[in-house]
Amino acid sequence: MQINSTLMTLLHVMADGRYHSGETLGGILGISRAAVWKTLSSLKQVGVVVESVKGKGYCIPGGLSLLDQAVIQDAVPIERLQDVALIEVKTELDSTNSYLLQAYDTDAFTGAHICLAEMQTAGRGRRGRTWQSPFAKNIYMSLSWQFEQGIAAIEGLSLAVGVAIVSALQQSGVHGLSLKWPNDVLYQGKKLGGVLLEISGDVSGRCGVVVGLGLNVAMSSAEASQIDQPWIDLKTIAGESLPSRNALAASLIDHLVGLLKDFESRRFKAYREQWQQHAAYMGEPITLSMGARTQQGVLLGVEENGALRISTETGEQVFVGGEISMRPA
Repeated sequence: MQINSTLMTLLHVMADGRYHSGETLGGILGISRAAVWKTLSSLKQVGVVVESVKGKGYCIPGGLSLLDQAVIQDAVPIERLQDVALIEVKTELDSTNSYLLQAYDTDAFTGAHICLAEMQTAGRGRRGRTWQSPFAKNIYMSLSWQFEQGIAAIEGLSLAVGVAIVSALQQSGVHGLSLKWPNDVLYQGKKLGGVLLEISGDVSGRCGVVVGLGLNVAMSSAEASQIDQPWIDLKTIAGESLPSRNALAASLIDHLVGLLKDFESRRFKAYREQWQQHAAYMGEPITLSMGARTQQGVLLGVEENGALRISTETGEQVFVGGEISMRPA
């Protein structure tokens, strides 16, 4: 289902969670009350529940926390905005990563190009997985940044991104998070978010990196029915103290742009200790899966380039990213 301007106008009006009469909504849109009912009924297709009470009208229980580009930008520190070329908020995209990869031009932006979407129709995770992306429930955000020294200069970037995400969420009052190598954010062993990095341009020289982030904010079990692993959202963790999605987005932009600006000069070694402090399963038995091959060992930490260190029966071994997944043994 495509969310058109009429639907978005209705959603912005009803985002307050209060009742609005069909007559009032029809007057705003210039349509009949019957057309209002038909339009609101179509919202079920994107998972938005609308209640109707005779004599009171229509409401979205609990309201919606819709993204707002101006609100997000105003909440990002002024000094950080100096390194931001553009912030875009889209109603619907196939993928925020795909959008920025298509938009990437080495001469077009000097700074971060940031895109957020209310919904993704083809959100992508690592290893070809689909990222579940219901409307107005989570954060789907990508940032593109230009690096001058090729992919060798960005080893370990996905791990450092995890550190920046944890820092942003801690600033927002969310604590107790951990990082699972190479790109997952966990809470009590359940997946809260994930990172997907993609590269465009010259891998040995000037290149663009798109950093994609999916973060579960307030998602129902029905909306997450296709997720094949334990998951959690920020609403479950933070309850009533949960910041708005706009505030969360601004904090994430602040920390991630700061990381991207400094990473080429500092490299992952500057973030290694922080990553290890938050590492899930540190000192515990784990199993690595590499296609048909598996390797068991005890997690020791990571190298200065982000490679994983484990202790095995034959001694210490080091594993670099790619198609490797890790789970507790």
